[in-house]
Amino acid sequence: MKLIVDSGSTKTSWRLQLGSGIPFPIETIGVNPVRDDAEAVRQVIITAARSFERELPLFQHQDFTASSVSEVYFYGAGCVQPYSEVVRESLAEGFPKAELFVESDLLGAARALCGHSEGIACIMGTGSNSCLYDGDKIVKNVSPLGWILGDEGSGAVLGRLFVGAVLKQQFHKSLCTSFLKYHNLTQADIIDRVYRQPLPNRFLASLVPYISRVQGDREVRPFLLREFRRFFKRNVLAYRRPDLPVNFVGGVAAAFEDLVREATEKEKLTFGFIEKSPIDKIYQYHCG
Repeated sequence: MKLIVDSGSTKTSWRLQLGSGIPFPIETIGVNPVRDDAEAVRQVIITAARSFERELPLFQHQDFTASSVSEVYFYGAGCVQPYSEVVRESLAEGFPKAELFVESDLLGAARALCGHSEGIACIMGTGSNSCLYDGDKIVKNVSPLGWILGDEGSGAVLGRLFVGAVLKQQFHKSLCTSFLKYHNLTQADIIDRVYRQPLPNRFLASLVPYISRVQGDREVRPFLLREFRRFFKRNVLAYRRPDLPVNFVGGVAAAFEDLVREATEKEKLTFGFIEKSPIDKIYQYHCG
């Protein structure tokens, strides 16, 4: 019995392989061992194990324990050495008889998007990342550097730049007024959320649904196109493989598909496809 996991900074998707081959899903909050302490990571993983033990018997009408899981493939944000060991230790506690494989969310995205073929895989969600993939492993990766130094095209960076432009009145007045009214925010509220409250990147990424609503605005559209082109210039062009398809996972890529496609083509790259969430394709990679 295999368990496939895709964990981002905001949400973790779990898919347990049943005898029929149909996955049993649960969702938990996201974990990132670079950001979260060991106990926070442990709580999410143990909660998932207990959720399977509680909910699966109701579905298949037979007993289940987490010890029944034989393999766990965990792909997660921040799952690089030495931080991935925290995840591995918690998985060993939650699923004590399973063989454990802990890899980066970027490898999970690459396997979901490219399968066993060569290609370029990109993540555009709360954060962003990209890699050159040879059909088995990542062979080149431009460091994303996080939402302060990098993460171009991500929800956190789009939110940061957009709200900064609103507060500095860089967009037309009706748009600035509409944004603050829609979110019921003042400048003081925004300053507090970004500089004093925890997880400001999540707050900034939470502004993306509004940006998506107004993406056709005469001033917003060029802003977005510029930022997506900046993602390619600072990340993907370094791979020097315009012949390979560039594929994407993540809610931001899905919300702005037409603009992402246009930015890809303007940088003379080959647009592939966009998958909002990689979990089902990762499941197929391991269990299909």
